[in-house]
Amino acid sequence: MSKLVNTGLAVGGTALAFGALRRALNPSPRYAPWEKPRYDQFEEKVLVVGGGFGGYSAATKLMEKIKSRNDVGVLVLAKDNFFTFWPMVPGIVSSDIDSRNVAQPLRRALVFAGASFRRAELQSVDTENKTVTAGGRDFPYDHLVLSLGGQPNFFGIPGVEENSLKMKGVEDAERIRNRVIERFEEVSMMRGDVPDSKLTFVVIGAGATGVETASEIHSLVHEALAPDYPNIDANRVRIILLEGLPNILPEIDPALQNAARGQLVHKRIEVRTGTLAREITEDRVKLNDDTEIYTENVVWTAGNRPNSAISELGLPYDERNGIKVDEYMRVEDTPGVWAIGDCAAVPDGKGNFSPPTAQAANQQGYAVADNILKTIDGREEEMAHFEYKPIGQLVEIGGDFAVNEVMGVRFTGLWAALFWRAAYLFRLQSPQSKARIAADWILGLFMRPAVTQLRGSDE
Repeated sequence: MSKLVNTGLAVGGTALAFGALRRALNPSPRYAPWEKPRYDQFEEKVLVVGGGFGGYSAATKLMEKIKSRNDVGVLVLAKDNFFTFWPMVPGIVSSDIDSRNVAQPLRRALVFAGASFRRAELQSVDTENKTVTAGGRDFPYDHLVLSLGGQPNFFGIPGVEENSLKMKGVEDAERIRNRVIERFEEVSMMRGDVPDSKLTFVVIGAGATGVETASEIHSLVHEALAPDYPNIDANRVRIILLEGLPNILPEIDPALQNAARGQLVHKRIEVRTGTLAREITEDRVKLNDDTEIYTENVVWTAGNRPNSAISELGLPYDERNGIKVDEYMRVEDTPGVWAIGDCAAVPDGKGNFSPPTAQAANQQGYAVADNILKTIDGREEEMAHFEYKPIGQLVEIGGDFAVNEVMGVRFTGLWAALFWRAAYLFRLQSPQSKARIAADWILGLFMRPAVTQLRGSDE
């Protein structure tokens, strides 16, 4: 009898545990479908344009702060219905991370928080009538938050836009992976001499994205593809990282720069600093020292600029830094309009502008949500100046090495790589994505990643 009771308790406990896990992975929405008011029925309407780090942070922080009130409605407009978790995008190149887990469902997260979402691209802003036109519809607002992100800056270099792959999102990471696979497929069919340009990959720009992209290409080639293409000598593959500044990773401590460079060299990734591209053609990169690199595979990660769409909005802006805002992130001379992220020139509280990073956009999103609510409640004198407070920098160079600086503490190696993974896994918004990525990483300890090329998405 006691054995039967113990078995029953064990089964019941297991069922309760699975039920708790299911609730944790699938939280209940704030509103039931029949309870949710329409956005235009709220007394105060906050319209957020952009679903990146800035816009997402602003919207979710607002919803967190108004959980107990029903006078404020939040609507997010974005051209994609997913939120890209940028720090993990380079991992898509090597198939270390599945792109579906990096592109997290934006609609679900916002609707569950109590906000509204529409997938639509911004067309115009009417600040006089306080409406935004997107997707052929007009949306009213009392407070408008613009977080349109940035776009690659080609610095006027001939051929960059036409002859290079960009690294600005999930689809771009997939294109880079497909390009590497396509080159291996082409070379496997060749007889005789194989042009060096086929197996030479040049990454231009050695900030965090460039360094991580170069190392992920290396992992894709040597860990995933080499065993599948025994007729190709993987050592013939050249990966070259170009940087115009004297050092790679200019945003971090010199000791970490040296450690990162040493690890890249250990992987046989060629690092060239103080080197600028003068022109990019279909089969080569022409450098400022009059030398050339023969390659048909160029990845551009060298620069970022505010979204060009801001020039059509009739708001004050400068081309280099974006929409002009004050220390509260209010657009100059435009009541009710706020701007954050890469599209805005946000003062950092120290006499400069905030950097165009996910970390800065996150902090701006939280701060603008607080300032908007204080404005709605007639407490403008309590608004806080935005002050950017960098927490640190994490750069992964392969799955077993990273260079990290967190709150002034610097560390490298395997422990740094494990910290990188734990930190970003924790910061993922989607519980499902957390579980799936963790499972992929655990499986990756025992098995090579399965790598396939989806035809038609290389270009």
